[in-house]
Amino acid sequence: MKKTGKIILLGIIVGVIVIGGLCVSQYNSMVGIREDVENQQANIDTMLQRRVDLIPNLVNTVKGYAKQEEEVITAVSDARAKLSGAQGMEEKATADGELSSALSRLLVVVENYPDLKSSEQFQSLSDELAGTENRIAVARKDYNDAVKTYNQRIRRFPSNLFAGIFGFEKAEYFQAAQGAESVPEVNFNE
Repeated sequence: MKKTGKIILLGIIVGVIVIGGLCVSQYNSMVGIREDVENQQANIDTMLQRRVDLIPNLVNTVKGYAKQEEEVITAVSDARAKLSGAQGMEEKATADGELSSALSRLLVVVENYPDLKSSEQFQSLSDELAGTENRIAVARKDYNDAVKTYNQRIRRFPSNLFAGIFGFEKAEYFQAAQGAESVPEVNFNE
């Protein structure tokens, strides 16, 4: 009897160690993947901030040439402020869409001012902004890839059991705002 009791006790101890090790492994893995998501989100925030920082210089350059285009300039400044104060990925995506639309209208205005287009300062700022836009696109893709990996992990069995126990929740994708796929309408006849 004593030998059987020791074997059962040893089996229980080994079972607890195996289950405990599995829990720790699952938890640590999910924490690592969640950190990847947060790191990619921080990369998007950095690129959005870079764009927000470039815009005042671009706007001031355009102001010097296009004083009568105050409405477009105001729209860019307002959209920039909205993006600076955005919280959460959905709000940031919406504000980013508004800013992209306002910048598109601003660049249409630039077409009417050949001297502005040929300005070295404007060209430099335009190049910086274009580079930043490309970095933002890459950062969005990287973020969404990290979110996909994370969301798949917390939804698959048996990870979903541990995710529920440890409070891991689904992450939001960075999605373009509704209407972002359409070209903004610019009318100078009003």
